[in-house]
Amino acid sequence: MNVGILIESLTVFVLAILLGFEVISKVPATLHTPLMSGTNSIHGIVLVGAIGLAATADGPLAAGLAFVAMAFAGANVVGGYVVTDRMLQMFKRRPTAPTADAGQAQKAPR
Repeated sequence: MNVGILIESLTVFVLAILLGFEVISKVPATLHTPLMSGTNSIHGIVLVGAIGLAATADGPLAAGLAFVAMAFAGANVVGGYVVTDRMLQMFKRRPTAPTADAGQAQKAPR
């Protein structure tokens, strides 16, 4: 691998980390869970990419790294949907228990 390409790739990687940290640090706490839930669900694209990498792996190291990438991406997808489901459950109305007056009105003779 060319050293220039390696340095360029590492520079983009470090800049992406810094930019991501800066963007996430500006998110208010009340929006953090919905935002993370949505981004974890988008990791399905990462899962498809990891499967593509596994299909073209030409050695045991590449296959192992592709497997790890698929495991992490799969966990992120499932976690995103679990968090989304829990958030949606918070907005459902709970059934109200019948009051004592309603019970007495049904048992009263006519």
